[in-house]
Amino acid sequence: MDTLLSINNLKTSFFTHVGEVQAVRGVSLYLKRGEALGIVGESGSGKSITMMSMMRLLEENGKILDGQIIFEGSDLTKLSEKQMQKIRGNDIGMIFQDPMTSLNPVYTIGNQLIEPLMKHKNMSKKDAFDTAVKMLQLVGIPSAEKRMKQYPHEFSGGMRQRAMIAMAIVCNPKLIIADEPTTALDVTIQAQILELMKDLKDKLNTSIILITHDLGVVADMCSRINVMYGGMIVESGTTRDIFYNPKHPYTWGLLKSVPNPKNIAKERLNPIDGQPPDLLKPPVGCPFTDRCDYAMKICMNSKPPMFEINNEHNAACWLNHGLAPKINADAQGGNA
Repeated sequence: MDTLLSINNLKTSFFTHVGEVQAVRGVSLYLKRGEALGIVGESGSGKSITMMSMMRLLEENGKILDGQIIFEGSDLTKLSEKQMQKIRGNDIGMIFQDPMTSLNPVYTIGNQLIEPLMKHKNMSKKDAFDTAVKMLQLVGIPSAEKRMKQYPHEFSGGMRQRAMIAMAIVCNPKLIIADEPTTALDVTIQAQILELMKDLKDKLNTSIILITHDLGVVADMCSRINVMYGGMIVESGTTRDIFYNPKHPYTWGLLKSVPNPKNIAKERLNPIDGQPPDLLKPPVGCPFTDRCDYAMKICMNSKPPMFEINNEHNAACWLNHGLAPKINADAQGGNA
C-alpha cells in the first residue's frame, strides 16, 4: 500500500523514416507515497521519454511496446485516452521542461489554472478563480489576483516556472513529475524553486519524481536516485549510496563532472569522453562500454544484470561480479 507507482520492464520506441529508435529499453522503478525520487542522466538517456510514456503523451510515431505502469493499482498502459484524461492533471501533475512553450500564449494564466479545477473538481468559475489565486500565492507570486489576468509573456522566467508548478498542484495530485524544473533559471531562482517544491511535498504529502541531468540538484531533495543511460537504468539506490558509494562507471563520471566547492586546490573537471550510444542500433552489451575506462570483453557482448549491492542499492555493471577485477576507490568518484 506504500507503493504509489511501479514501472516494470517498460519499452518505448519511436518509428522514424530511418528506423526504430529504442528510446526506453526495459526500465523498472518504483515510487513510494510521499517520497521524492530523482532520475538523473545526460540528455538522450531516456529520462523524459520514460515519464512521457507514463503520462501517455508520446508523439504519434511513439509507441509503448512492452511493460506495465501500475499507478494506484491500475495499469496506465491499458487505459483509454478518456480514462487517462481523468488522471492527467488530477492524480498526476507534470511540470514541463520549458514553461514558455508549455503554457498556452493566447490564454491568461488564470484561464489555464481555472480549467483543470472546473474539469476535474466540478467547481464553479468563481470557486475555481478563488482557488487558483490561493495557488499562485502558495507558490510565491505577488499580486496573485492581478497576475491571473496576465499572459505568459508578461511573466519572468522564474514566475512562469512558479505558474507551471501552480498548474501542476492546483488539483492536489498524488504525484508531481518535475522535468528539469530549474533549466534556464539563474541559481538564485533555482534555489527558490527547489525549496518551494520541498515545502509543497511536506505540506501536501505529494510524491515527486524529479528529472534532471544535474546530480547536485537532487542531492538534498530526493531520498532515492535512479541513474539512466542509453534508455536503461544503470544504477539505483538511496541518495547516500549514489553519492558516497557509487558502483557504476557512468555514475562515477557524473560525480566527477560536478564542481566540488570543498576543494581548495583548483582542479579541472573530468568530462565523460565520447558520445551516448545510437539508439537506432543500441549496443548488444553494456551501453556505456565505448566510453568506459574499465570495460572488459564481456561488457561488449553481454548486457550486465542488476547486481544487488544492498537492499536498496543496485548497479548494472560487470565490475560488481565476484570474479571482476577490483577498482581503486579513488577512481570511483564517491563523496563528490
